[in-house]
Amino acid sequence: MASSDPTDPSFVYDEFAYFHENAAEWGLPDPGRPEVRRVETALADGRALSALRWGTAPPELVFIHGGAQNAHTWDTVNLALGRPSLCVDLPGHGHSSWHPEQRDHPAELADDVAVAVAAQAPDAALVIGMSLGGLTANALAARHPHLVRRLLIVDVTPGTTAEKAKHITDFVNGPQTFASFAEILERTMRFNPTRSESSMRRGILHNAHRLADGSWAWNYDRERRRERTEASRSELWADVEATTQPYLLVRGMAAGTVVDDADVAELLRRRPRAEVVEVPDAGHSVQGDQPLVLAALIERHASAKPS
Repeated sequence: MASSDPTDPSFVYDEFAYFHENAAEWGLPDPGRPEVRRVETALADGRALSALRWGTAPPELVFIHGGAQNAHTWDTVNLALGRPSLCVDLPGHGHSSWHPEQRDHPAELADDVAVAVAAQAPDAALVIGMSLGGLTANALAARHPHLVRRLLIVDVTPGTTAEKAKHITDFVNGPQTFASFAEILERTMRFNPTRSESSMRRGILHNAHRLADGSWAWNYDRERRRERTEASRSELWADVEATTQPYLLVRGMAAGTVVDDADVAELLRRRPRAEVVEVPDAGHSVQGDQPLVLAALIERHASAKPS
């Protein structure tokens, strides 16, 4: 019989088996087995972009995760919202195909995501992007404006530098493989001291896999990711300026955020009508630290009447 314990040799991963844990951690009703399925969209070059599709109605929300994450980072937020949505796995992440050159330039990612949104969620009311996914959402709105009606960006601006995000890149650029699940869990918790062990275990199970010899490896190639194509700050700010959609930046204010006051000032200089909301008890991963607060902000922004 298969085990749900990742330290057991008979362990078998079921990506849809952990929603009750998300709900219990945040005081939400037990969702049982919610209506969530895995969908794929073929890209022109033969790759496939994978996503989680929540609900049976046409998606009202599109979620784009950050670098080194995957679509399951939004699970608790989706449980709280109860809206039909599409949560994309970026190329080279989760279940999506890797690019042959492992590119993660936001403009290139946006062009791939646009194919999936056009096929799966062409009428979504709101696109939500966090970190690398936020920069990708900016590019999506600038390059494919017919697919984006409103934007909500989580804790990133083009002013986010490698120095500001050093605590994140130090973790991401760590080992690719680990001798045991205990080892990968210990390192993950060391770099995320404010998160619960149960949430870290779920995060690893959604973002890593066990190898034949019992060791564990992240699902994306960390070594090749270091050689990715870097977008210039001017390109990224140009994407922001090109957006015309209602724009909300959700900024974490606790340790771990990568957005500072100068970044906010520059955003408002370039997009004077943008709204900025600060979340005091959240760091960079607002969806992990304060998912119910983020869900409420998403609900408000998605439902707002045009100004």
